[in-house]
Amino acid sequence: MQKIRNTEGVFMLGIIYCLLAVLIGKEAAGMFFASGDGKNNKFWILSCGAFGTGILIFGWSTYMISWAASALGAQKPLFYGNVFVMALSLVFLIFLYTMRYRRDNTILSGYERELIRDKKQFRVEVIFFVILAVFISWIMFYVFYIKDGVLYSGYTVYGDYAPHTAMIRSFSLGNNFPTQYPHFGGQDVKYHFMFQFLVGNLEFLGLRLDLAYNLVSILALLAFLIMLYNLALRITRSLTASVCTILFFFFRSALTFFQFVIEHLVAGDLAETFKTNMSFIGYTPNENWGLWNFNVYLNQRHLAFGLLIVALALWMFLDWVEAGCAHREKGWHWLAGRVFSREAWKSRNLENALFAGMLLGMSSFWNGAAVIGGLLILFGFAAFSDGKLDYLVTAAAAVIFAELQARLFIWGNVVETSFYWGFLAENKSLPGVLWYLLQMSGIFFLGALVILYFLRDRRQRVILISFLFPLIFAFCMSLTPDIAVNHKYIMISYAFVAMFWGWAVVQLFGRGIWQKAAAVLLAVCLTITGIYDFVIIVRDNGPGRRVTVNMNSALTEWLADNLTGKELILTPEYSINEVTMAGVMMYMGWPYYAWSAGYDTYGRAEIAKTIYSSTDENTVKSLVKQEKITYILFEDGMKFEETECREDIIAKAFHLVYQSEDGRIRIYETSNS
Repeated sequence: MQKIRNTEGVFMLGIIYCLLAVLIGKEAAGMFFASGDGKNNKFWILSCGAFGTGILIFGWSTYMISWAASALGAQKPLFYGNVFVMALSLVFLIFLYTMRYRRDNTILSGYERELIRDKKQFRVEVIFFVILAVFISWIMFYVFYIKDGVLYSGYTVYGDYAPHTAMIRSFSLGNNFPTQYPHFGGQDVKYHFMFQFLVGNLEFLGLRLDLAYNLVSILALLAFLIMLYNLALRITRSLTASVCTILFFFFRSALTFFQFVIEHLVAGDLAETFKTNMSFIGYTPNENWGLWNFNVYLNQRHLAFGLLIVALALWMFLDWVEAGCAHREKGWHWLAGRVFSREAWKSRNLENALFAGMLLGMSSFWNGAAVIGGLLILFGFAAFSDGKLDYLVTAAAAVIFAELQARLFIWGNVVETSFYWGFLAENKSLPGVLWYLLQMSGIFFLGALVILYFLRDRRQRVILISFLFPLIFAFCMSLTPDIAVNHKYIMISYAFVAMFWGWAVVQLFGRGIWQKAAAVLLAVCLTITGIYDFVIIVRDNGPGRRVTVNMNSALTEWLADNLTGKELILTPEYSINEVTMAGVMMYMGWPYYAWSAGYDTYGRAEIAKTIYSSTDENTVKSLVKQEKITYILFEDGMKFEETECREDIIAKAFHLVYQSEDGRIRIYETSNS
């Protein structure tokens, strides 16, 4: 901890790291994202491509070099990873800019001088994106910030922050190479961790934890929304529809609000409930978790970065879709041509296809669900596109890169795929599932089928169908023990389908008075539940509604200084506190985090309970040796899985090495240390 505090004065290193990443990313992305569509200003596409590509390159380069340094015995491997990556990139950029200036009398490449097509539209976009940036920055810091040495995490988000901050701190304060899962230490890592690594590295470089976490979260979400806007602009060819897309992204559709209002009108307490309610409303399983509203992007910060990479890949393949849909054939003749013609399979741009596959594959340990969702959408594109060979190249490259990472980090199978019909619907019949979908999303998804009927542009129909593929996957397949995690695939479909509702509202509003009224009503139906959800986000993360952690804790400092990534500490089932903030490898943290990631938490829970409650010293010593536990933490009055714990046997068997100032917490060192 002291070491981290001492680096706050050099926080600029973290900013320089990000700037160098973007500059390197720009040089790579410029080869693939410099082209644009008639209505799009290419500046935005290149900027988002530069950020996404640069972060991927810098993140993986820093990680792999740091891992190598750790394997060679370095105590602070991130130092070597950062020095090498930053120095090499700086030398490369100086050389490149020097050569470019000597040749062209400018450091800008040719395409960079023609990035703004429509200056008037660009000015409007700048204002819009600045407003978005301010809003996103406010809400990110509202739910997660440090003040006067205390970390504040809002009630709706702290649950996910617990494993994420533990992973972040395992890098910034520790040496987590090869990487383990802090809430289930001593084994492989089954959870995508690279976003947390990036944040941890920025904290190592001097950025305070909340600044590091929020900075990359803001940039990732903003970049994705800029790409979503530009995709919508290219697909709908409407500036207004593109802005509406962002509105519908933030505020969800559902029957929930209307059910809520009717229920409390009948009860006669609607006004009072509106004033006092602090919880997400929901009438379907787990809906009150905030699975479907903007809270997802606040507690799962890495999802936005994954979606940014997906959006970049989709942008690259829109040319393929447009080529496939431009043929004059109709109906079955056109469909047959997308399978049996030479154009349907002939490669159009192999380099772009390979790059898209690399981007997706390299993102698998940043957010695996986004990669799967992106490949599903591209599968839909491929069915109706020309250049199917390129799609195969993209898919192959993505799978190969993802598999290489999986074999590097994961022992055994990555996922266990099985058919699981109905997602969270309690009634698994087709009518029951459709009713669940209507309750959960309102008219959003089922109404998209109506939009599909009215679309006359073949290209738009193909794209809309493809955007629904992650939704279909979520209702048919399971990859993890917890089917609820499939909500990410639904959110992916939700984000991209939103542009067609933007198109529908604009189309209606451009007609007569009754159509305008219908458009306003439609917009209300699409957003009212999400708006109320956002009110709850603000309320439930406000003053007095935040989990706090002392960032200057002596316990955190002692753990960070004395435990390495090879040490395994037995603790109570902690979620987020001074222990998890040390980034140590816990034998058994909060069970849900590890269980949902695919770990066998039940076996460890029984062993931990036995160690904490046993009256036999030999049993305790044997289990501790078997499980390679190096430290045991005991807290006054603690229970483990509702079982009373006793300290006398542990104190007799092992040596006391730490006691908190208030005497509440004691740590014992075992013979395995």
